[in-house]
Amino acid sequence: MPCRIVCLEPQHKMTDNLIRLSKRISELGIASRREADAWIEKGWVKVNGQIASLGQKVAAGDRIQISSKARQEQNKLVTVLLNKPVGYVSGQAEDGYEPAKVLINEQNHWEKDEASTRFSPSQLKHLVPAGRLDIDSVGLLVLTQDGRVAKAIIGETSEIEKEYIVRVTNADGSRPRLSQEQLSLLNFGLSLDGKALQRAQVSWLNDDELRFILQEGKKRQIRRMCEAVGLKVLRLKRVRVGNVVLGNLPPGKWRYLKPNERF
Repeated sequence: MPCRIVCLEPQHKMTDNLIRLSKRISELGIASRREADAWIEKGWVKVNGQIASLGQKVAAGDRIQISSKARQEQNKLVTVLLNKPVGYVSGQAEDGYEPAKVLINEQNHWEKDEASTRFSPSQLKHLVPAGRLDIDSVGLLVLTQDGRVAKAIIGETSEIEKEYIVRVTNADGSRPRLSQEQLSLLNFGLSLDGKALQRAQVSWLNDDELRFILQEGKKRQIRRMCEAVGLKVLRLKRVRVGNVVLGNLPPGKWRYLKPNERF
């Protein structure tokens, strides 16, 4: 029986220049470029009624069709939420430290996970972090096989918020204090590596903890922001990515993203 075809019309105006088909599919938010190329190789993509070829370029008005087989395969991709402890790097192993991905196994699967998905080692293939937490930071780390999720969180046009609870002290170890001007600088006005930072939301939670809400994620950004106003970070914990919260997920444990959760 022939597979069902899903028709996708262009969703925004483009120039008349040709664009690589996999890039066009990615721009439409349907799949990552790598995933789109895999679909094309399997014959699951048509352009104007003809089976597409790898590397093919398309114009703005071309009609792109995706086989239902691609959708079925895509639905099998998993996204997991890990409460990363100190001592693990987010991505590839470095300086003798293990990547957080090694914690994604059956033993560390949170027993209170409500998802019906069952763990399989095959889910580790192409499972990559969508964003990073440095080795000394803890909290919510998203790992995904789904290019759409990664693009939503760390894509160039992403506006998803990331929320952190940061325990601080003065550089000399005394009780942390900030002038109104320094607090204003944390919210807007600082630069890192010669480039101005985007506007943030920074406020005191209590005597020694600040809440940071950012839409960008430069390397060690919060620690460097604090250093710029004379503070030292004692503990940094990410508690939210978009609409998804860490909640009561224990350190070192992970769970699947729920079907009704959206970043």
